[in-house]
Amino acid sequence: MSTDDTDPAGSGPDSEDLTNHKNAGQDVIAVDPDDNPEGLVNRIDAHTGEGIRHRAFTALVFDGEGNVLLAQRAPGKRLWDTHWDGTVASHPVEGQTQLEATEERLEEELGITPDQYDDLRVTDKFEYKRYYLNDGLEWEVCSVLQCTLEDRTLDPDEEEVAGVMWVPYERLHQNPRWYRQLRLCPWFEIAMRRDFDED
Repeated sequence: MSTDDTDPAGSGPDSEDLTNHKNAGQDVIAVDPDDNPEGLVNRIDAHTGEGIRHRAFTALVFDGEGNVLLAQRAPGKRLWDTHWDGTVASHPVEGQTQLEATEERLEEELGITPDQYDDLRVTDKFEYKRYYLNDGLEWEVCSVLQCTLEDRTLDPDEEEVAGVMWVPYERLHQNPRWYRQLRLCPWFEIAMRRDFDED
């Protein structure tokens, strides 16, 4: 597990009042570097200032032909808005497994139900830290989950997802310049790099 701690903005979050933001009423699970829980912390607190390390996941959904489903984060997202992500990414809540959290987000964000796949599994875990402009940061121990869709029917929630795209996974990894205009989320880029580095 490795941490990449860079702060290109240098100043942390701006002076925006986040007390009424929808995330201010949510908690995430603080963890140590080995993903052992250390209690609940406010989601805004975990993503502002110097941040608080917390548990997260990113899920990569495939189509059986080597393509990965990318989802563009909605413009209303506070961090990495309009960037292209792996299929879904979020945080499990207290008492929820990574599998349960992933199943929930796949259905809520993209309308993908468990009967469309039967091989959802955790494939990796890593720690990273990245800042986004002056708006905040992610400092996560991130589990990677993967599954393969037998039925590619989707029903995206526009409040969560601005667009979807099937992309050849290996070609995306080998030719990042071809996809530079997509502005990929950092946790997805890390997960993809590790996926191929471990082959």
